[in-house]
Amino acid sequence: MRAALCFPGQGSQSAGMASSLMHEPMAAALLDAAAAEAVDLRLLLRGDAAGLRPTQVAQPALLFVECVLLELVSRHVDVVAVAGHSVGEYSACVAAAALDPVAAMRLVIARGRAMAATREGTMMAFLGLPDEAVAAVCVEATRQTGETVVVANFNAPGQVVVSGTPAAVDAARRLARERGLRRAIALEVTGAFHSPLMEDAAASFGAALDAVPLRDPRVPVVCNVDGAPASDAATLRDRLRRQLTSAVRWVDCVRGMAQLGADTLIEIGPGSVLTGLTRRIAPEVRAVAINDAAAARALTASTATP
Repeated sequence: MRAALCFPGQGSQSAGMASSLMHEPMAAALLDAAAAEAVDLRLLLRGDAAGLRPTQVAQPALLFVECVLLELVSRHVDVVAVAGHSVGEYSACVAAAALDPVAAMRLVIARGRAMAATREGTMMAFLGLPDEAVAAVCVEATRQTGETVVVANFNAPGQVVVSGTPAAVDAARRLARERGLRRAIALEVTGAFHSPLMEDAAASFGAALDAVPLRDPRVPVVCNVDGAPASDAATLRDRLRRQLTSAVRWVDCVRGMAQLGADTLIEIGPGSVLTGLTRRIAPEVRAVAINDAAAARALTASTATP
């Protein structure tokens, strides 16, 4: 098995998602790092879905789960590439040994706070239209309203997310309906992530990103902004800096990992959203979801040399 590891982003979090992980070796250091930044991740065990919803909590909570699970998996598989969806890209950097887990926790907390402070927009998933049709309605809605809406996530063929001001997103929805949109789903977010409306957040977060040491990754990190592999620290830092205001090109990321030789994509984190997307994007690639300690240990047992 030649594996690519991938890590989900905000929206995959769920109450109790760390219930099997709190006593794993990596857990204490990450919990302490979060507590030092006044983020109490022990709420992961309290069954409070609402408490996990805010951006500034959801992002470090996801990093915690992903990094603890990663420690259980990574030494037992042949990893050829890594990628993460939005905030999951920071777990991917940890997986590639480009970023220390504790430093990643501090960085993701800063990222979540910067993004949460920008509340001028919204996001909506569009299902059933080609990418180019959604891009065209965003251009038209921007022209009609004089406001901003762009494609923020290219998640799978026929499944994209738009991001912008409420008026522009609503105009895009109306135009898309006229052109055959099957379904529109409003996302529970507090801002227009991965759009130009995140420029202030990106500028604020940039100082934190510059202060964190990054190493050349041991395996390529296939990056959201262009779906291309980054193999050195300078390229990786540049793409992380651009990520907040750029679209997540997840289709290109999955195809990029396959081109690097991955025959199996292992999703590490809560849920199985990326596993489902992989099966639509690259059905020839085996997709596996690892979302708790038992699943991680089962995978390592199955790959162990007799």
